[in-house]
Amino acid sequence: MTEQEPVDAQKRRTGLTRMVHALGYSLAGLRAGWGETAFRQEALAALVLVPAAFWVGRSWMETALLVAAVVLVMAVELLNTGIETAIDRIGPEWHDLSKRAKDMGSAAVLLSLLLCAGIWLAALWAHWG
Repeated sequence: MTEQEPVDAQKRRTGLTRMVHALGYSLAGLRAGWGETAFRQEALAALVLVPAAFWVGRSWMETALLVAAVVLVMAVELLNTGIETAIDRIGPEWHDLSKRAKDMGSAAVLLSLLLCAGIWLAALWAHWG
């Protein structure tokens, strides 16, 4: 009995070739994310918040935390969009499990937004409070 070949060519790649192709897939994911309104809004907010983190942060650690909170929101939004896209590919009909999956993805985005807002408010309070 022979071992089955992977369907995905990326599984056979190694080293730098694998990394270059993985980067291409990641950039394609960012381009696809840009087509989503929520991700676009968060990316535009990041254009303001990331530079502001260098002004608000009192240390490299605080600056890194402020930037990480913003990037986390964008990453969770991309994961949520991935869940929604996969569910939508399965079919347009309503199903309780599909709704639950989409609702949980949305809840994850909400939690990341609340975490980001809390970190930023705490940093601003420490900076000016």
